[in-house]
Amino acid sequence: MNIRSILSGVAAATLLCALPETTCAQIFVVNSGHGVAGAGSIAKYTTSGATVNPALVSGLTDPQGIAVSGGKLFVAIRTSSGTGAIAEYTTSGALVNPSLISGLDGPGVIAVSGGDLFVATPRADIEAEMIGKYTTAGATVNAALIPQLGPVPDIAVSGDNLFLTTETVVKKYITSGALVNGALVSGLSFALGIAISGDKLFVVDSGTDPGTGTIGEYTLSGVPVNPALISGLTFPGAIDVSGDNLFVAGFDTGTIGKYTTSGATVNASLISGLNDLGDIAVASVSVPEASSVTLLLLGVAAMFGLRSLLRRPA
Repeated sequence: MNIRSILSGVAAATLLCALPETTCAQIFVVNSGHGVAGAGSIAKYTTSGATVNPALVSGLTDPQGIAVSGGKLFVAIRTSSGTGAIAEYTTSGALVNPSLISGLDGPGVIAVSGGDLFVATPRADIEAEMIGKYTTAGATVNAALIPQLGPVPDIAVSGDNLFLTTETVVKKYITSGALVNGALVSGLSFALGIAISGDKLFVVDSGTDPGTGTIGEYTLSGVPVNPALISGLTFPGAIDVSGDNLFVAGFDTGTIGKYTTSGATVNASLISGLNDLGDIAVASVSVPEASSVTLLLLGVAAMFGLRSLLRRPA
C-alpha cells in the first residue's frame, strides 16, 4: 500500500466521523442536573476524551439511564407532568420521540439488545424495583418482566441473558424473566455498574471509602477471573466497554477514566470537570443515519479530490 492510498483512507475515515449524525466511538454522558426541572443534559465526547458537544441534549428533568443502539439514544427522564418516560433521540441529539415509552414511575437504568429495551422502575405497591421489557419501537412486552427486586443500579444484556446489580450481588436471568442465578457474583461492598464484552463480565464495586473501589472481571458464568482487575478507585459508578477499553464514571470525582480490559490505566481522568455525573453509554461502531447520505457523498467526492491532488507532481 502506497502513501496515496493510506492518505485517501485516512481522509475517508475522517470525513465519515465528522458527519454530525454519525457515531464514531463516542461517549454519551448524563448530567442529572440535581433533579431540577430542565437542568439535566446529555453530553457527547470522543473515546479519546475530546468534547464533541457538552449539551448535545439539554432541558431535561432528572435524566437517569442511557442506552445507545445504532443511531438511536434512549434516555430515562421525568416528563413535565411529573411521570417518567423513555425518550428517543438520534445520536446527533435530534428529538425523535419525547415519550417513546410513557407512564413510568421513576425509570432508572436502561439496557438495549437488538429490538428490546429493558428498563428498571420502582413498583408503586412496595419499596422495590422491577424490570420491564419493551421494544425499541415503544411497545410493551412485559412491564413487570422481573417483578420484585431491591435497588437496581445497572443492567446488561448478552444474548438471551440479562445481568443486573442489586446491592452486594450480581444476578443473572434469561431475557424472558426466569432467574438463572440469584448470586452469580457475591460478596461485593456496593455493586453498581456492569458491562459485558464477549465472554467477560466487568463489575463495579464502589467500595465503602475513597480509594477502595474496584472493577472486577468474571466469566458470564460468574467465575472470578480477577476480582480486583482495577483497584484504588474513588466511588466508581457507571461503566461501559468499547473494544479493548473500559470507561468508568467517578461520581464523586466528576471524571471518566479509561482503562484497558486487561486492567491497565490509559487515562484515569480522560474526561474531567463533570457536574452531576450520571450514567454513560459508549457507541463503538460508526453508524451513519439516513439523513447523512448527502454529506457522505460529499465526503467521498472530497476524498477523490484529495487523491487527484496527490497525483499532481510537486
